[in-house]
Amino acid sequence: MPQIHEKIHELTVGQLAARSGAAVSALHFYESKGLISSRRTTGNQRRYSRDTLRRVAFVRAAQRVGIPLATIREALAELPEERTPTHEDWARLSEAWRSELDERIKQLNRLRDHLTDCIGCGCLSLDTCVLSNPDDVFGDRLTGSRLMAEQRRDRLG
Repeated sequence: MPQIHEKIHELTVGQLAARSGAAVSALHFYESKGLISSRRTTGNQRRYSRDTLRRVAFVRAAQRVGIPLATIREALAELPEERTPTHEDWARLSEAWRSELDERIKQLNRLRDHLTDCIGCGCLSLDTCVLSNPDDVFGDRLTGSRLMAEQRRDRLG
């Protein structure tokens, strides 16, 4: 990993990419979405402050656990622009997402359990399968094309 002298306070996009492990195109995308920012030199080259390294690390970690970019942007907006975010800043933001991640884990566990039941059953019935027909309200009355015929009669009648 390339080292950057401590007296250098701004990074080029190439330096930021090399240090963060993110592709240059990803950094441009993050900037277009308001996740990171740069200033432009007189030659129109991007320059990033050193704290952008931590912001990129935060964005990539949040993405890995499935946090939407809009939510990440909102969190980053709470961070100070004038200083490098502290451990406490990051801990506060990540704690806010804990319940959302816990709920997502519960949903995935339910999905996994239903999938196991489904594979064991083998029917893939559109009448009763919780995977093929989740939360079906019409399935109690009719199924398939009979339901479509009933809806057409209702519109014509």
